[in-house]
Amino acid sequence: MLEYKASIDFGVIGLGLFGFALAETLAENGKEVLALDINGSKIKQIQDKVQQAFVVSQLDKTTLEEAGIQNCATVIVCIGEQVEASILTTLNVIELGVPRVIAKAISTEHGRVLQKIGAEAVYPERDRAIRLANSLSRSGAMDFLDLSSEHVISELRLNDKVHGKSIMELDFRKKFNLNIIAIVRGNETIVEVHPDLKLSTSDVIVVIGKKDNVAKLERLFCPGNSKPV
Repeated sequence: MLEYKASIDFGVIGLGLFGFALAETLAENGKEVLALDINGSKIKQIQDKVQQAFVVSQLDKTTLEEAGIQNCATVIVCIGEQVEASILTTLNVIELGVPRVIAKAISTEHGRVLQKIGAEAVYPERDRAIRLANSLSRSGAMDFLDLSSEHVISELRLNDKVHGKSIMELDFRKKFNLNIIAIVRGNETIVEVHPDLKLSTSDVIVVIGKKDNVAKLERLFCPGNSKPV
């Protein structure tokens, strides 16, 4: 059996807001991108940003093959709003032998069908909503990255309770089971965090650990919370 050899990193089918931003960002990150859409004006907007961009009259298997979608290592189908077209296009891409196919889903049911035919389903609108809700719910968190259902990397701006105290004195690892992986101080990012380093109220700490433990730290040490240490 011959090993699959892709000549293009990513294929993006459908240049709505999600697809356009995806194709543009992948290209900016140095990836070779093939972009396809039935709308000529969208192709015109993206053609100077990606390596290849073609207007396609339809998204049947023959047209996709002529455009070269089978030469991609990963294809993302970004036409979730049209459920039938999304499913059929995804199926065509899979049958053309693309090793990894990801498709935008607009509902759980839509996502289940995509997974049944062999694609990975993503839910950009839902994920953005969850991220916003989590951000709004975390008074002290400036930004965060979910690592799993339980663990997170979070940026926290601390209140004046930490001013002048050292990492050893605060002992976040023992009290909250959290590890400080960086401290942002003005324009400087400190990644070698020594126990004797003293914090100030202008510092932003980057911690990794369980979400519940981050929440406990926020309640004690973040602006807007006044519980005693």
